[in-house]
Amino acid sequence: MTIYRNLLVVLFWGLCLMVKGQELSPQQGQEFLLYDKIDEIIAEEHIHDRGNNLIITKVTNPSLTPFIPSDGNKGRAAVIICPGGGYQTLHIQREGFRVAEAFSRQGIAAFVLKYRLPDEEIVTDKSFVPLKDAQRAIQLVRENAKKWGIAPGKVGIMGFSAGGHLASSAGVHFDSTLVENKRNTNLRPDFMILVYPVISFSDGIGHVGSKDHLLGPHPGKDSVKFFSNELQVNKDTPKTILFHAGDDTVVPVENSLRFYNKLLENSIPAEIHIYSKGQHGFGSNPPFEDWFSQCVRWMKAEQLHSKNR
Repeated sequence: MTIYRNLLVVLFWGLCLMVKGQELSPQQGQEFLLYDKIDEIIAEEHIHDRGNNLIITKVTNPSLTPFIPSDGNKGRAAVIICPGGGYQTLHIQREGFRVAEAFSRQGIAAFVLKYRLPDEEIVTDKSFVPLKDAQRAIQLVRENAKKWGIAPGKVGIMGFSAGGHLASSAGVHFDSTLVENKRNTNLRPDFMILVYPVISFSDGIGHVGSKDHLLGPHPGKDSVKFFSNELQVNKDTPKTILFHAGDDTVVPVENSLRFYNKLLENSIPAEIHIYSKGQHGFGSNPPFEDWFSQCVRWMKAEQLHSKNR
C-alpha cells in the first residue's frame, strides 16, 4: 500500500505540473495536469482509502500519471488507462496504478487518466467532459511520443467498467473533436482494451447508474444513441480486445458481445474473452495474471509490442 499512498501524495500536491506549450518531462509515477487552467473548479477533490483500493471523487484537475519503462526502447506502445466507477468515482488504484505498473514491467508505457466526472457541481456540459479529457490525454501522449520513447502509431486506450465506456467512446468518437487542436494531432486511439466495459445505454443491457450520471435521468434519444457505442462502430474503429464475465450482474456481458459483433461486421480485428465466473470487477477470479497475460499476448500478435519480451 505504501507505493500507492506515495503516488497519491504526488497526485494531489502536484510535484510535476504542466507548463505552457505542453513541453512535458514527467517523472515516473508523478502526475501532470491535462490543462494549464480549469475555470470550472468549485468543489474539492476527495480521496477515499478503502484498504485495498483508493477511490477519487469530485475530480477538479484532470491529469495523467506516467509509468514509463527505463529500458531505453524508443518505439514502445503506450496505453492510457481509464479507471471505472460508474461515472461517479474513480477506482484509481486497482483499475489504474496497479495495471500501469504491470504494463511498465512488460516494457509498455502506461498513463493513468484521472478524468473529470460528470458532476454538475464542477463542470458544465457534463456529458462531454470525460470524453474531452480522454481526447486530451491521447493528444498529449502523441505530441510527446518521441520524448517518451513511444511510437506515435501505437497509442491505445484501456478502460474498466464505466472507464470502458469512456475508452470506447474515445474509439468511436475521435472525429468529434472536443479539444483545441492547433497541431491537428490524430485523436484516434490505435487500439482499445476493454475490461468488463459499459458499452451501451440501450434499455435492457445498459448500466443505469453510468447512464444517469453521464446523461441525466431523462436523456433524449439522440444522446442515448450517441453514447451507445455499439451503434457507433464503423470501418475506422480501432482494433479491440475485450474481457468480461458471463455472470456479471452489474454490467451484462451483452455489452461486450454486442460491441464485438459490431466490430466483426465492420471487419475490425477483434478478440473477446468471456469467463464463466468473475462477476463485475473480477477480483481474484479470473486472476489478474490470466487476463493480463492474454492482453499482452494480443498486443504482440497485433504487432503493438515487441515479441522478444
